[in-house]
Amino acid sequence: MSGFELLAVVVFFLIGYWVVDFFWPKRKPAASVIVRVTRRFEASPERVFDAWLDPQSAGKWLFATPTGQMVRVEIDPRTGGKFIFVDRRDGEDVEHTGEYLEMDRPRRLVFTFVVEKFSKQCSRVTVEFAPSDSGCELALAHENVLPEYVGRTEAGWSGVLDGLAVALSPERQ
Repeated sequence: MSGFELLAVVVFFLIGYWVVDFFWPKRKPAASVIVRVTRRFEASPERVFDAWLDPQSAGKWLFATPTGQMVRVEIDPRTGGKFIFVDRRDGEDVEHTGEYLEMDRPRRLVFTFVVEKFSKQCSRVTVEFAPSDSGCELALAHENVLPEYVGRTEAGWSGVLDGLAVALSPERQ
């Protein structure tokens, strides 16, 4: 094969590759969803905000499961600080990790969130705290949730906020 024939084959191959790449239907990445959960608390926005950053309190309700045992809680409560919660479930450790991106006490808390056991995808959680007549209204938005995890994520955050309500109850003070 001469140099000219080899060049023609390479050019033909590249044109063919481009045509196939251009016209072939591409698989689109799974769309992500935002999960939103709201809850009212009979506690001040400051108290509710602080509960998210206090290892003693947060270890009892944040990422804790009814059948699991929280075996590790580390919180570095500053912008750029990281957290790790390890919940032991049926003898297996499940790590919940993230980094605080924004802290505006007592109005807003934003952090990344990863549970590698279920997905290596990093998501973002925004928690906003607003004063109300009876205490505080919390609005949580979890961005970049995979569609197959929407129901599970909403149920998970609802359970977390149920646990927060128990931790903030007057009997626990």
